[in-house]
Amino acid sequence: MRLRIGDTVQVISGADRGKQGKVLRLLDGGRVLVEGVNVRWKHSRPSAKQPKGGRIRKEAGIAASKVMPLDPDSGKPTRVGAGEVDGRKVRVARRSGKPIPFPERE
Repeated sequence: MRLRIGDTVQVISGADRGKQGKVLRLLDGGRVLVEGVNVRWKHSRPSAKQPKGGRIRKEAGIAASKVMPLDPDSGKPTRVGAGEVDGRKVRVARRSGKPIPFPERE
């Protein structure tokens, strides 16, 4: 897969075009959750946890085809190819030809 949780990506089309953020989750149906992109209001009813209820700002999913990972060399969006380094499969930035490192898990 060309996208991983923790990758820094840029939105290439739509209302949030040009925004950059980290991939928070990979969703079913080819969608991703990107930090600070496609932010919506979620209205919550009063509950024991939140007695007043209220409005919460949350990121909504965006189509994975509308985001591109950033090239580690230039910091610009790039397409992703497959390559091999030291006998291991890696993701390669098509723009520079350099391997895209796998993000560290938290």
